[in-house]
Amino acid sequence: MHCFWKSRWAGFLLQNIKTNKSKPLLYSTKQHNQLSLEMQEVCKVVTSSIGGLDELELSLNQFKGQLTSPLVTQIIDSCKHEAPTRRLLRFFLWSHKVLDPEKLKDEDFNHAIRVLAEKQDHTAMHILISDLRKEGRVMDAQTFAFVAETLVKLGREDEALGIFKNLDKFKCPQDSVAVTSIISALCAKGQAKKAQRVLSHHNYSEISGVNPLVVYKCLLYGWSVQEDAKEARKIIQEMKGEGVMPDLFCYNTFLRCLCERNLKHNPSGLVPETLNVMMEMRSYRIEPNSISYNILLSCLGRARRVKESYKILETMKTTGCAPDWVSYFLVARVMYLTGRFGKGNKMVDEMIGQGLRPDRKFYYNLIGILCGVERVSYALELFERMKTSSLGGYGPVYDVLIPKLCRGGDFAKGRELWEEATAMGVSLGCSSDVLDPSVTEVFKPTRKVEEEVKLEKFCTNNVLSVEHKSRRKRER
Repeated sequence: MHCFWKSRWAGFLLQNIKTNKSKPLLYSTKQHNQLSLEMQEVCKVVTSSIGGLDELELSLNQFKGQLTSPLVTQIIDSCKHEAPTRRLLRFFLWSHKVLDPEKLKDEDFNHAIRVLAEKQDHTAMHILISDLRKEGRVMDAQTFAFVAETLVKLGREDEALGIFKNLDKFKCPQDSVAVTSIISALCAKGQAKKAQRVLSHHNYSEISGVNPLVVYKCLLYGWSVQEDAKEARKIIQEMKGEGVMPDLFCYNTFLRCLCERNLKHNPSGLVPETLNVMMEMRSYRIEPNSISYNILLSCLGRARRVKESYKILETMKTTGCAPDWVSYFLVARVMYLTGRFGKGNKMVDEMIGQGLRPDRKFYYNLIGILCGVERVSYALELFERMKTSSLGGYGPVYDVLIPKLCRGGDFAKGRELWEEATAMGVSLGCSSDVLDPSVTEVFKPTRKVEEEVKLEKFCTNNVLSVEHKSRRKRER
């Protein structure tokens, strides 16, 4: 199944980065209620869609409550999903102006910058970062990680690198977190070359706490995004030279890079080159798993290499790597797409016989393919298998099959499915009008019409040829 997964290292770096929350304070019941009322009043003004930013500030000036640093953070947290980014920024700047400079802490600035970075507003984020630097405040490493990731996502890699090079001006050390953050952000967008330049100026072995394996994983993923198998191979070799053993994740990343490149430039090399890499993995006692094979199966299916897809599935069984439902899906998919419906059904039956319980998407995708190639009867058979497995979530399938049947002229079967869904309490998205022959226009499949025309021409030509030959014989 062809998709890019979010890099594990990026998730690992940012999974513990949470927005700062105000510390619990001891209030009496009256004070707690008053704080809630004050916060509700300000939140209503900040999230309002009426008026511009100047009107927002005029409304905030009418606030008579006691504004505190924890209250500012609470309001931003409460409004960040509803209020436009610029209104959040104006509220924070107004709070900074109303409160004494020392009452808003560095943590409040960092929290606000992270919120703006999360909302990917470059201008608003840039304003607060500039203010933080002018006032000599400290940017913490977690905030830099958010900023770097956002800037790279917005296509501003050079700006992210500029902040990294000048972290000393933000009183933020270029430690392991900062170095790994900028490398991870760049590689996640395929900017592995720029990430390597960072490493050339900041040797990770000289920075305390940097995990070389994490850095190499980032670089591998970066070259994988670029589908540059040559550079990815260099990273694998460099890891071995430095005594850092590539793990299964590293090899699977490299396999994805290699297969994607071969799919575009050398489809015939998909199987031999991938199997060579798997032999290399086994030589280092790293057994390829179902993900390793599924990467290859996905590319083989997109190249419509049916026999090789089937052989790889059999190879998985003989090498002790049990296929998962994704493996069977990829093989069944290419079978259906190439008109091998019996073999596709055999794959589905084999998967069920192995006791594998696929996700609903397994049936959604295959039924959609069968309907797309005008094989509704096979789609109905597969739907019966889905109902037998008691997966639930049948609504989307009914919504596809009922209109398909009715537009194909089989209104009786369409109505039968409609009544079946209604009896099961399934909510349908399609209208009941589709069951009315006077409303629904019946379409004859174009492919079938073309085949009938070709067959008619073929038969006509054969008849004419026979008549011509018999006429010549009579003339002789």
